[in-house]
Amino acid sequence: MAYPKLTDRPGAIATAAAVRRGECTPLQAVERAIAKIEQLDAHINAVVVTDFDRARETARAMTVARGDQPLFGVPMTVKESFDVAGLPTTWGHVEFKDNIAARDSVVVQRLKAAGAVILGKTNVPPDLADLQSDNPLYGRTNNPHDHARVAGGSSGGGAAAVASGMVPCECGSDIGSSIRNPAHFNGIWGHKTSFGLVSRRGHTHPLATGRDVHDGVLSVVGPLARDAGDLALLLEVTADLALARRDRPLRAMRFLAVLDHPASEVDAAVRLPLEAALAELQKAGATVDRTSALLPDLARQHADYLKLLNVAMARGQPGPNGQALPLAEWFALLDTQAVNEYAWEALFGHHDFVLAPPLAFLAFPHDATPLRDRRIAINGRDSAFADTLAWAGLATFPNLPSTVLPVGETAGLPCGMQVIGKRWADFDCIAAAKAIGEVLHG
Repeated sequence: MAYPKLTDRPGAIATAAAVRRGECTPLQAVERAIAKIEQLDAHINAVVVTDFDRARETARAMTVARGDQPLFGVPMTVKESFDVAGLPTTWGHVEFKDNIAARDSVVVQRLKAAGAVILGKTNVPPDLADLQSDNPLYGRTNNPHDHARVAGGSSGGGAAAVASGMVPCECGSDIGSSIRNPAHFNGIWGHKTSFGLVSRRGHTHPLATGRDVHDGVLSVVGPLARDAGDLALLLEVTADLALARRDRPLRAMRFLAVLDHPASEVDAAVRLPLEAALAELQKAGATVDRTSALLPDLARQHADYLKLLNVAMARGQPGPNGQALPLAEWFALLDTQAVNEYAWEALFGHHDFVLAPPLAFLAFPHDATPLRDRRIAINGRDSAFADTLAWAGLATFPNLPSTVLPVGETAGLPCGMQVIGKRWADFDCIAAAKAIGEVLHG
């Protein structure tokens, strides 16, 4: 099965290998990436904060890789919401344009320690709160497959930079599919990590600058890349924990396909590529079930997810109705989340992975309508845009890992699929996605 690709440029592992073999220097790798950004970004607007001079300086000083530097000489970007010392962190707000980070976020520290060279930061929506990357400070990021369409959000700039070949990889964040929808829209790979696996320290709203804040709930950080190997490597160098891995052939895997949700109908442009992918998996010997009595009540889960998401995004401040969630209800909501997580744990006692759409639709035309008021046609019927967050909450509410891989296309637009696993099975999700990709694309 084919999906639209934009570049054959080497990924992170291939770039690091070329540097180690002496085929290019770190400086040459950095210069090539800068040239690609300068060639393409006038039309895409993905890399909105550049740090080219310091990147060149860093690369020029790199001589011999240490054994613990698997990303030695690899040029990359990070999402604008990560602190990089000396660069602004604005979360898309003009009033924070002079909010210059004093130190690197933990993720950036780890990437640099692994040998990566940070070229700059990529575009986001204000407060990371939309499925498109457009803000008053940096403007709008275009999908590299179709500039009239969105690149996703909130990690849309990073996904567009990776898809177009500007950089081999990126680090983003996800609370409402913010890694997964850009991967889906741009035809690349993305991994939403298990909650708590990768530090979010230094990935903090500018209003909280200068003080350490609690990581909160639901939100995670994770990698974007053009293949599974790069995802796994980026996760290895940024994770707080060393996770066990279970290596199994595809034919030994038992999948549960979830393509229907009571809160969100899936458009045919997404369903058809997913159905074709499931048929190929079955031909390859994998077991693909369509129902399970162990699947939690998805309507209830979605309602609870939206409630927790809204509180998390507002950090407990009053909502549009002027009311804040009472403390007793907050603890009850956390208890409900735990019960939901236990239900998914039971399901993964019978199935290895759940396969689902990342969203109900493909990359949509740019739309300035506020998210809460936005509408979209699904199978020709007018629908509330926000209903599609049901597919984000599938893995987010129970704190599960999810890998998105490209599986096909409709009318030239890429389509992805989520591979969701039990908590802490992050590398297994990536490995399963890789095995699926090999069946679909060779």
